[in-house]
Amino acid sequence: MKIAVAGKGGVGKTFVAGTLARLLARDGYNVLAVDADPNINTASSLGIPAEVAEKIVPLSDNEELVKEKTGVAPGKSYGQMFKLTPTVSDIVDEFGVVGPDGVQLLVMGTVKGGGTGCMCPSNALLRVLVQHLLIQREDVLVMDMVAGLEHLGRGTARRMDTMLVVVEPRMKSMDTVKRILRLAREIEVRDVLAVGNKIGSERERLFIEERLGELCVPVAAYIPYDEAVAEADMLGAAPIDHDPDSPGVEALARLKEFLKERYGF
Repeated sequence: MKIAVAGKGGVGKTFVAGTLARLLARDGYNVLAVDADPNINTASSLGIPAEVAEKIVPLSDNEELVKEKTGVAPGKSYGQMFKLTPTVSDIVDEFGVVGPDGVQLLVMGTVKGGGTGCMCPSNALLRVLVQHLLIQREDVLVMDMVAGLEHLGRGTARRMDTMLVVVEPRMKSMDTVKRILRLAREIEVRDVLAVGNKIGSERERLFIEERLGELCVPVAAYIPYDEAVAEADMLGAAPIDHDPDSPGVEALARLKEFLKERYGF
């Protein structure tokens, strides 16, 4: 099962991705969480201690690794030849960080020059790695994505079972959904579902339902506004550890069951 979680910054996609990964791991799945967001917050959402998370170097910024795999260090590629298909099968075992419930975290870093056709050693490494994760590994994959979907390309994206677009009841969030949908169609993502987050009233739920209905995007879950999630963020704790019975965590448990039934895993 391969799940991408995308959305505008601040809508709560890292909360969704991290908590969903923990819940799936508790069901006995071998879960790999991939942080492909430049803000690098998935570690906190998973419950990985801050002293461990602070030492994680994103793969795209790991000069020694990029040079070893491609033959050229980041930022040194102008006028030089480098490997476009580096060997990446050992990266998860070497750089993955094991967190609570056995979830393994891999921090990828940012694809530079997204949408510009830019190709550099770091980009080559990340794109081949994403292909490897989606095609060759048998983990349940939960990828915390930037809104631009820079890590996914045509062909690779077809291997993604679903993309969950996290939205909040704001028009700016809906504008981001439109952009993500356009990009998802261009790279042929199989299935796009929405997750409404921070719902404070029936009016807000209806706002999301109506706007996404106009876009023909099914809503897989509505997550209520949850003070416990905000408190966990202030404490630097995983919401599922801070209050495992909070409304937000319980809504994600229902989303997990929905996904298992929909995709038969």
